[in-house]
Amino acid sequence: MTEPELDIKTRILLAAKKLFAGQGYDGTSVRQICDEAGANVSLVSYHFGGKEKVFEALFEHFFPGQMLNELAAASMSPVEGVRRIVGQVVKFTMTDTEMSDIVQLEITLRTHRTPTVFRFLDPIWTKVRDLLQEGKDQGIFHIESVSYATLQVMGATLAHKRAKNSRFLADYQGITTEELAEQTIEFVLRGLGVTNHERND
Repeated sequence: MTEPELDIKTRILLAAKKLFAGQGYDGTSVRQICDEAGANVSLVSYHFGGKEKVFEALFEHFFPGQMLNELAAASMSPVEGVRRIVGQVVKFTMTDTEMSDIVQLEITLRTHRTPTVFRFLDPIWTKVRDLLQEGKDQGIFHIESVSYATLQVMGATLAHKRAKNSRFLADYQGITTEELAEQTIEFVLRGLGVTNHERND
């Protein structure tokens, strides 16, 4: 692949990511993507095969799938696993807000593209569920329902996504990504009933 081809493909993907995040997939036309990228409309079909394939390519290029899949496959204690996964998800959603917004929008709308999104999300949240079950079995996590606890962990991990629309978070603006990740981790582990000693092991 030549350098110009790589460059225009990247520009198309970055343009699509920005527009899909800002106005949704259905609200974005191929022409708008190409205008944003400074590209000829025919190049979307040439390089990707259409808008649907551009959407899939966004996840292949910008979603931290390899890193999250490595976490999903790693052998970790329940506390370490929850700590690492929650921290990485918070950091991803804070550093790539456009990709995170696309994920959230597609899950909320439940479109025919949602299975593509879940294909990337499922391994990591399945790992969380397995860690919660393991922690419950070991008496580390004091939870009744593993399924409900999984939803609660997901909710706490992604709660900051709704912060910009809340009038109760005046003190939220100055927080760094690292601080938010650590505060979220501690909140989740306390909610799971993990003691201070176990959290620091």
